[in-house]
Amino acid sequence: MIKKFFKGLKGLVTYDADREFYAKTFPDSLNRVDLMRFRKMTKADLPKVLAIEATGYQFPWTEGLFLDCLKAGHYGNWVCEDTEDKIVAFCITSIAVGEVNILNLCIAPDERKQGLGKKFMEHIIEKAKEKKAESVFLEVRPSNVGAIALYESLGFNQIGVRDGYYKKEDGTREDAIMMAYTIMNFSA
Repeated sequence: MIKKFFKGLKGLVTYDADREFYAKTFPDSLNRVDLMRFRKMTKADLPKVLAIEATGYQFPWTEGLFLDCLKAGHYGNWVCEDTEDKIVAFCITSIAVGEVNILNLCIAPDERKQGLGKKFMEHIIEKAKEKKAESVFLEVRPSNVGAIALYESLGFNQIGVRDGYYKKEDGTREDAIMMAYTIMNFSA
């Protein structure tokens, strides 16, 4: 019973005591992003998540969509907090049939281009491995060259294009590049 409790607790928060120790003992050994941590998203997080979402997209998700993801059991809903427990990013994934689909990943504007996107993607890949998934999928705008470069650096490959997938502010539509990451499972 106790073991089950602690395993459940571990699933709520990803915490590395060694990082905190090194940050306090050797303050220059880790950067700010290294000290950020992930935890499961809760309904109480939605105001902060929605604020980040509104800064990241011309056509943001509604609160109802986020609530649906929190209610359903086959989603991975994560937030990333800085050292002051401020939510600085979030990610929603769908998990089914050996696949993880990244549905929404957004980082607060003042936290971008500092390595947090890479850290979050590595977290998602690690969680996919824990779920015994074989692949991770996502869509990205062709105009988002920074994200494409990040995904390729992590081992994602383009597998197709979804025509007219994204709305644009001018009323036209933009394609989506479909990308996949294959998880190598070497278990016997």
